[in-house]
Amino acid sequence: MNDEYLILRKRASELRSLLNRANREYYILDEPTLLDSEYDQLFRDLIKIEQEYPELCTEDSPTQRVGSDILESFPSVAHTSPMRSLSNAIDASEIKQFDKRTRDSLKIGEAEVAYFAEPKFDGLAISLRYVDGVLMQAATRGDGNTGEQVTENIRTVRTIPLVLPQNTPNIVEVRGEVVMMKRDFDNLNKRQAEAGEKIFANPRNAAAGSLRQLDSKITATRKLSFFAYGLEYVSELSESFRSQLDIANTLKEYGFTTSSLSGVVKGLDGIQDFFDHVGAVRSDLDYEIDGVVYKVNTLEDQRKLGYVARAPRYAIAYKFPPQEEVTQLLDIEVQVGRTGAITPVARLEPVRVGGVVVTNATLHNQDEIARKEIKIGDYVVVRRAGDVIPEVVRPMLDRRESVREFTMPNSCPECGGDIVKELGESVHRCIAGMKCRAQRAQSIWHFCSRKAMNIDGIGEKLIDQLVESKFVESFVDLYRLEAEKLSTLERMGKKSANNICEAISRSRETTLSRFIYSLGIRNVGEQTAKELTKYFETYERLVVASEEDLVSVPDIGPIVARSIREYFDDPDHVDAIKNLIEMGVTWGNERTVQKSKTLAEKNFVLTGTFKNFSRDEVRDEIESRGGKVIGAVSKNVDYLVLGEKPGSKLRKATDLGVKTVDESMFIRLLESEN
Repeated sequence: MNDEYLILRKRASELRSLLNRANREYYILDEPTLLDSEYDQLFRDLIKIEQEYPELCTEDSPTQRVGSDILESFPSVAHTSPMRSLSNAIDASEIKQFDKRTRDSLKIGEAEVAYFAEPKFDGLAISLRYVDGVLMQAATRGDGNTGEQVTENIRTVRTIPLVLPQNTPNIVEVRGEVVMMKRDFDNLNKRQAEAGEKIFANPRNAAAGSLRQLDSKITATRKLSFFAYGLEYVSELSESFRSQLDIANTLKEYGFTTSSLSGVVKGLDGIQDFFDHVGAVRSDLDYEIDGVVYKVNTLEDQRKLGYVARAPRYAIAYKFPPQEEVTQLLDIEVQVGRTGAITPVARLEPVRVGGVVVTNATLHNQDEIARKEIKIGDYVVVRRAGDVIPEVVRPMLDRRESVREFTMPNSCPECGGDIVKELGESVHRCIAGMKCRAQRAQSIWHFCSRKAMNIDGIGEKLIDQLVESKFVESFVDLYRLEAEKLSTLERMGKKSANNICEAISRSRETTLSRFIYSLGIRNVGEQTAKELTKYFETYERLVVASEEDLVSVPDIGPIVARSIREYFDDPDHVDAIKNLIEMGVTWGNERTVQKSKTLAEKNFVLTGTFKNFSRDEVRDEIESRGGKVIGAVSKNVDYLVLGEKPGSKLRKATDLGVKTVDESMFIRLLESEN
């Protein structure tokens, strides 16, 4: 035996031990210590060794089985057919290899394969057995051959039919995934925190932990959901089942929930287009997914392709880039926001998360750092979901060595002003106000932003230059800028300077709601500014409104009312607004913009992208006719307006019976007088 072989044999043994322990922690104890991405990489390392030296592949290798031994708390159940795992692909090249292997095995040359595509749910795999139409048994995956009998707990899941429709076969075995919806996960963790009990790391862990409760009454309080994706065994198998699509349609007929995103795609282009689409709507879904599953659609071709030891050859999971990774927290610095809020920011050893290299992540505030027990020098889990700013989730306590505590500074790093934490708040603030350079720059950037005064061409870098050169001390000074002076800045030509000055000039004509929003009043966002405009109608009425008057405005409570009153009680703010008016900033009475009241008291939700409008334009059209645009689908919504590639809101609207209108119908709705 050469040295390399001995090293690989030892490494294979270490990987088997590590992965088997990780399987038990993940599938049985619901307390994973490895991230999915770390597990996948170790699993690939082991496969590579076993492929090179097949004699190192032992019976207890995790490549030969799924999951781990079952808990002794539940009876054992032998599966009618194995609950296999899926092979994974992490990039387009591996998908290309899968497609080529499939075509080669089916001997179809360059012809395109039809695949049934569906999201890969991040939950707990379950097998449901119905006898004479009645749910008789539910089992977890377990080790793939034997699982845990969790029938009583499964009966509490309201999306699982206890009885199938008449004329179904005598024996039906349905495979699918138990998940916890994001909103139910948030509510559960809130209740757990209030009760001083365990906080779950993610919806998958919460679903698994809830399903393994020995008391089914506890499971019933956890609001689990189920998505079906397979019919593994059906007595008197109908010849009508010729494809995976047939199975999906049959599951719907049986009363099961399936993914509204699923469908048949063709060839590599179809695979990638579907993957990109699901990735784009992923953050809008009500449930967590970690990839897309592709199965050869024709059942006859599935039988031809068969299985390897742990996975079908006819299917693959195309996984999204990991949204969580481990890296080292090198330092914690603080940033100053527009309202003076001091935000701790983690400086990280660069790590790729969700397809993006992350070097910084938010830590929110000092209380959050203390709650998560994060220290400088820790190895930490970093999460990035969709377009959300990366955040530090938790420290890896088992890897903690040389660390130190973070202490909030007493003075602002930008201006040296005092940093204080007001009673009842979790955020520290610099109290220097506009004397603080960072707050000045942030307030000017906010004033110029698209939803505020909408001044084209002025970004953060230019604002930094303007503040640094003292050309602009506040947003009032923007209207004093001259092109000749502006062109003296570095990398600023005369044409660009003229364009910026013209954009500033155009912004003088605005609306009252945009103007209120642009002021940067603490706790006043775009929608609140609109509500204030609707209620008070004029700036003169708003500026003298008392806190009692302000809380009468819809969706405004005491905290927001106090912020507004404090803003207008500051003489510097009132003088700044007076100066803006003197320099020609003006707004019309927005009641004159009201086109009609045909949509009065109607609630709308938007989803997808639109051909003829931007989202802001759709919102404006609705609001100018008395309607209201809100963010989430509920029973209180009158219409869901559908753009191209709608997200999960469409499914929820369908479930709740909410009316849906596409873009052409929406245009007709706007043109209607009734």
